[in-house]
Amino acid sequence: MCVEGFDDAAKVDFGEAEVQTPADFAMEKICENTVSLDFKQTKSSNFVPFVRSGDWSDIGSRDYMEDAHVCISDLAKNFGHNTVDDEIISFYGVFDGHGGKYASHYVRDNLPRIIVEDADFPLELDKVVRRSFVQTDSQFAERFSHQDVLSSGTTALAAIIFGRSLLVANAGDCRAVLSRRGAAIEMSKDHRTCCLNERKRIESLGGYVNDGYLNGQLAVTRALGDWHPEGLKKIGEPGGPLSSEPELKMITLTKDDEFLIIGSDGIWDYFSNQNAVDFTRKRLQEHNDMKLCCKQIVEEAIKRGASDNLTAVMVSFHQEAPPQIRGNRTGRVERSISAEGLHSLRALLEEQ
Repeated sequence: MCVEGFDDAAKVDFGEAEVQTPADFAMEKICENTVSLDFKQTKSSNFVPFVRSGDWSDIGSRDYMEDAHVCISDLAKNFGHNTVDDEIISFYGVFDGHGGKYASHYVRDNLPRIIVEDADFPLELDKVVRRSFVQTDSQFAERFSHQDVLSSGTTALAAIIFGRSLLVANAGDCRAVLSRRGAAIEMSKDHRTCCLNERKRIESLGGYVNDGYLNGQLAVTRALGDWHPEGLKKIGEPGGPLSSEPELKMITLTKDDEFLIIGSDGIWDYFSNQNAVDFTRKRLQEHNDMKLCCKQIVEEAIKRGASDNLTAVMVSFHQEAPPQIRGNRTGRVERSISAEGLHSLRALLEEQ
């Protein structure tokens, strides 16, 4: 999905489902290269997330698997780093490769380590993550000189949970969607050439869009790797028409925040944000199994026609399954007639 301009970020796409939006709901705006902090959610200040996750991927009908993903429940401990007050920092990433698996695998294996090794980790996590994306990209170019490797690229989306904070960093067209009391909240912006802000950024840096492709070559406007085209990026610099610098969004989690879905673009080609949340809530209510739910999302995308590599990662913030949500129908009798019956009844009444 392309978001034109994205100044309309406060508009929530509910897809086909009708979900009643709470009166105090406020969508955090995603600003380019900034972190949006949600300080308004103070009612649930005692909420402590119970973090659990699941993952699933499938090659689809492609000849090669270029997606990669990672789930690290304790990032600092995984790399032998001690955090302040031993606070657990969890890391989840999806990397959608193209032109080979080299870039996606390199970013999967090195981005978490580079984040932890930054001198400002974990106190200035937003700055650390932004720097680490660019540094990982530069190290990839410096390490490999073979053309077939450097022509590989990957989009990258990382979700980091520390305390009650959720930080999402995105470069490319993977997407993260949060379920808040059953309402779909987009936590990232797709970086594609049809995005007005991205197009303006590209043109201001000497790039161009031709037939929907960046400089006539790439379908995404931010990615790591893709070092083969000239003039799109420079080692050690975040700028350039093809940027490796992620856009960040940070929120404070509350008890209303149920789970986060992270998926490669092949998932979102066949699921709207709200449809994915509705589908996931229903499956979690049936079995409350995160990994099985990811598998079902991937399988459903394939049933709907997906042929791309598919990867889904889910992070839940509760031990229990999401609760049933009933609309406010005070003073009304719930409808028990089917949609087909209602249509027949309406047609009969119109004839009279």
